[in-house]
Amino acid sequence: MRPKIALVAFGGNAMLPEDQKGLQGEQMRNAQRAAELMVHIVRKGYELIIVHGNGPQVGNLLIQMEEAANKIPPYSLDICDAMTEGSMGFMLERALVNELRRRSIDKEVASLVTQVVVDKDDPAFAKPTKPVGPFYSKFRGEQLAREKSWTMIEDAGRGYRKVVPSPRPIDVVPKGIIRELVEAGRIVIAAGGGGIPVIINGNGLFEGVEAVIDKDYAASLIAREVKVDLFIILTAVERVFINFGKPDQAEAPVLTVDEARRHLADGQFPPGSMGPKIRAAVEYIEAGGREVLITKDSHLKAALINRSGTRIVASA
Repeated sequence: MRPKIALVAFGGNAMLPEDQKGLQGEQMRNAQRAAELMVHIVRKGYELIIVHGNGPQVGNLLIQMEEAANKIPPYSLDICDAMTEGSMGFMLERALVNELRRRSIDKEVASLVTQVVVDKDDPAFAKPTKPVGPFYSKFRGEQLAREKSWTMIEDAGRGYRKVVPSPRPIDVVPKGIIRELVEAGRIVIAAGGGGIPVIINGNGLFEGVEAVIDKDYAASLIAREVKVDLFIILTAVERVFINFGKPDQAEAPVLTVDEARRHLADGQFPPGSMGPKIRAAVEYIEAGGREVLITKDSHLKAALINRSGTRIVASA
């Protein structure tokens, strides 16, 4: 009998909040708190896949590389994605293994450095929009644009910054391995930061590209490929709201796919915040998925027993 499988996606800010310095000890403690929540899902009877963000972490790594650029050649963004996916995977894996041991749960954890395929003809490559890495002076920004063919933008008087495309994921290279591991009872950490973006070049081979893949879209793709039973998206709010921040703001404990699509079309969910999460949820449900749960990490336990969060389900 096939086990029940849940996939949970959460942002890199869960491991490195804005009010912290990013110290190793801080991130290890944050990983432990995340592990406690993940093990709670396991105790609810689910096998588990974890997808995490890496925005703050890869940003800090790019700053480190710029500071050391005169001594050590910097790596490209896809390699930086792999580096943070490995380091964050280790922190989460160790925290999960320790939490499982504390609770006498006999279960192994595997972290996968995950390539995610994007279309080399995706329109996003013609219009980079995602700022990454440090701020530069005008002189340094123009120099990097010439030398490396980077797209640079001026950012609200704070300096110049590199922007990269954010193409949609179309395939996960080790999806069969992810499926086999989770169905065999292993907890799988995969597609950290949305995965390492690769294209299929003219020779039919994988080639890394400098891009950012939205981790919610990557998580939705894995949820569809593995056919998970519950797709959980952890975010900064307890549940989804209609007319968020307005006097007539209203909670949405349940949304059907039709309702979610209508609210997207009406501009209720902006592209830079709730929009990708709702689109990821809709794509998962429309591909045959059962249920999406959107909530805040501190409300997850209540949301799992229908006392918090927003559920997105198929239309009648």
